[in-house]
Amino acid sequence: MAHKKSIHFEVSERKILLRIIDLVVVFLGVYALSLYFDFEYIKVSQENTVPLILLGVYITVFGTIFELYDLQKASNFDATFKNIVITASTVLLFYLLTPVLSPYLPLERIQIGYFYLVLILSLLIWRLIYINLIESPRFYKRVLLVGEISNMEGLIKALNTSDPNYKIVGFINSEASKKEAVRYKEVPEFKAKDFLKTIEEEKISEILVASFDSEAIITEVYHDLMLLLERGFKIRDYTQVYEELLQKVPIQFVGKDFYKYFPFSRSNENKLYIFFQRAFDLVFSIIGLIIGLLFLPFILIGNAIGNKGPLFYMQERVGKNSKPFNIVKLRSMVVNAEQNGAEWAQKNDVRITRFGTFLRRSRMDEIPQFYNVLKGDMSVIGPRPERPFFVSELSQIIPFYETRHIIKPGLTGWAQVSTRYGSSVDDSLTKLQYDLYYIKHRSVFLDFNVFIKTLSTILYYRGQ
Repeated sequence: MAHKKSIHFEVSERKILLRIIDLVVVFLGVYALSLYFDFEYIKVSQENTVPLILLGVYITVFGTIFELYDLQKASNFDATFKNIVITASTVLLFYLLTPVLSPYLPLERIQIGYFYLVLILSLLIWRLIYINLIESPRFYKRVLLVGEISNMEGLIKALNTSDPNYKIVGFINSEASKKEAVRYKEVPEFKAKDFLKTIEEEKISEILVASFDSEAIITEVYHDLMLLLERGFKIRDYTQVYEELLQKVPIQFVGKDFYKYFPFSRSNENKLYIFFQRAFDLVFSIIGLIIGLLFLPFILIGNAIGNKGPLFYMQERVGKNSKPFNIVKLRSMVVNAEQNGAEWAQKNDVRITRFGTFLRRSRMDEIPQFYNVLKGDMSVIGPRPERPFFVSELSQIIPFYETRHIIKPGLTGWAQVSTRYGSSVDDSLTKLQYDLYYIKHRSVFLDFNVFIKTLSTILYYRGQ
């Protein structure tokens, strides 16, 4: 069977592509500028490598903070243009004002303007090419789903919200057909007997097997899957793709073979990683507490005007190995907010004071928790600690919920930077998926990613 596979970049490949070519086009732009205008302070030479490396670091870091590498936003021109301007402005400011490492300020200030325009135009031209070529339909990965029809809606819905280039063309029911079976009509259903013909006609580039009971796959479909595998066709398991695209563990699709999905990161037992993480926690928590002291006069004034009552409050939370501890926070709700019992905080919650709203959205209410980090109850990065009442309730409803307690809870985490504030059981399920992904893939690079995205969350004022 002849088959021409479509060109497609995986999610990780596209993110790497964006980062590398961003740097390449900026360096080329700076090089052209230095040749044409003979600007000494941006001249590309062997002696000028440190400033160029610094420029590359700033573009990568601030591009991440201001969401230049968010694939959903990268496919939208308006969002891309805004993020490029904000990134270029911040890069220019830090690049020219960093002592020792960056070039000296030019005597002719117009040179700074030219440099700024080169940063914006080089990135903008490349991103227009990206949007119109790589993000165009001709580069879609065309996927055929094989699985039980009863689960098709949930499977397709989850993937359709992840990667704009990952297109589910249709599906084949892997079970024996029943006359009374409910049909799914959102995407085309192809007949099992036309499996190979469908792959050819629909130009399928990948098959996704989403069968929860492999024993129930009909012989006809199983035979064709084996034949395609022998021909080198790309066939993948649904949970593998789900985790790769959405960067969370699909616990709602995990069954009795759960142990296959939780080969937790070796970093959890790596003494060197644990040492450096603790060192980072200590240094960063000291810096955080010092910053908190600098803001304390303004916080006291704001608390007296719009928050009336005690400044701090303590609350019991569940820590590592389910050990309880008392968390310290700046009070953002009215006094005795839970006199009728524990309840979820909601969007526009009437119990949150005017000043409390500011504290939450700026994340300043979390500053006292650096004390918990110093004590060792928490880490800077990890799953957010929950109250015992909700842990007891959620662990009875959501499978594997207690698993999030195998590491220290954190001030911020993969769930916090990847999804909205949790205010229901469904939100807690989503957050758990991200928490388990973090525990499973924990590393210095993932920690750095969480840290940068936390800065982005604070700068865009996304707290609740």
